[in-house]
Amino acid sequence: MLSIARILAPTDFSRHADVAVKYACGVAEKFGSELHLLHVLSETILPVGPDPSLVATMPPEFYATSEEHSRNALRDLIAPGWPRPATVKVDVRWGDPVLEVVSYSQGHHIDLIVVATHGRTGLSHALLGSVAERIIREAPCPVLTIRDRTPA
Repeated sequence: MLSIARILAPTDFSRHADVAVKYACGVAEKFGSELHLLHVLSETILPVGPDPSLVATMPPEFYATSEEHSRNALRDLIAPGWPRPATVKVDVRWGDPVLEVVSYSQGHHIDLIVVATHGRTGLSHALLGSVAERIIREAPCPVLTIRDRTPA
């Protein structure tokens, strides 16, 4: 028998990710699964001038505030009228999105990851790569990709 006790829906808060989270809510409701919502904040800081050694140093409050805003956004993410999972857990991490999604799924014994794919093709796909594609390759569990086909 198929058992999906824990579902992970990583989000970057884009419209595409919202479609995948809504889908994850439906699967979680149908299977009685615990839904985990995860947002990964980037630690990458860009140089502030022509000299690459001039990197901005953010005050500690920046990190705490960013994390708090992300947690609140995750708590408010499930819209009225969407399917309702029995349990929803939220977490925010810092780092590379793929590594953090894989690490989270291993540490929380996730049975299914539901992730959005932005559907990039050609040069933009080659240059930007695909987070969803990398998650599929590295995840310790099945990954369901959801493509938002609504016009922009």
